[in-house]
Amino acid sequence: MKIPSSQDRLPRSFYDRDPAQVARELLRMLLLRKTRGKWIGGQIVETEAYLSNGDAASHSARGRTAGNASMFGPPGTLYVYPIHAKYCLNAVTQSSGTGSAVLIRAIEPIWGLPAMQRQRGTNELSRLTRGPAMLCQALSVDRSLDLSDLVNSSNVGIFQSGQTATRICRTARIGVTKAQKRKLRFFIDGNWYVSGRRRDHRTRPTRPVNTAIFCHKLV
Repeated sequence: MKIPSSQDRLPRSFYDRDPAQVARELLRMLLLRKTRGKWIGGQIVETEAYLSNGDAASHSARGRTAGNASMFGPPGTLYVYPIHAKYCLNAVTQSSGTGSAVLIRAIEPIWGLPAMQRQRGTNELSRLTRGPAMLCQALSVDRSLDLSDLVNSSNVGIFQSGQTATRICRTARIGVTKAQKRKLRFFIDGNWYVSGRRRDHRTRPTRPVNTAIFCHKLV
């Protein structure tokens, strides 16, 4: 798979929609981060939607603050927040001032595997990008990228892959203590890089045999 070009970036109109719809359609899209002059990243396989109204688990539920201000920015803004000395990244959705976003929970790594391994301090593929904090560390995402524009940034972006997700599972979100019954988590069924419980899948995930070889060739 070739590194996508700037023409493949998702347009602002993609993000200017209901976060649940965006969360679903982000599956199979390509999340890329430029570090040390090279693009690294992979295919999005797991997301969660956070709504602007009636969603107690959403950061916007407490209103606009200095910490979550980017969540109220234009659609396509990157909202990065700290968690347990690491970070989580979100794509802001809907119009400016709304306060909704999609958390990107996991990707299937394609480009820059050695860089991800170095930044995570492990060679184990299951510990690279399965979960939002691992993902951000692997891609060298921190608070400095907060407020970045996913549509125009030269350092981070989400691109079309030419693929459409077909086998999608929808469950309750992971790790929230409020609005726990809302089914706003979306993931590729059977994909080994999805975080969380294996029993949430309809098809048992299996580790790809050739992932390491494939990724190393693309670096």
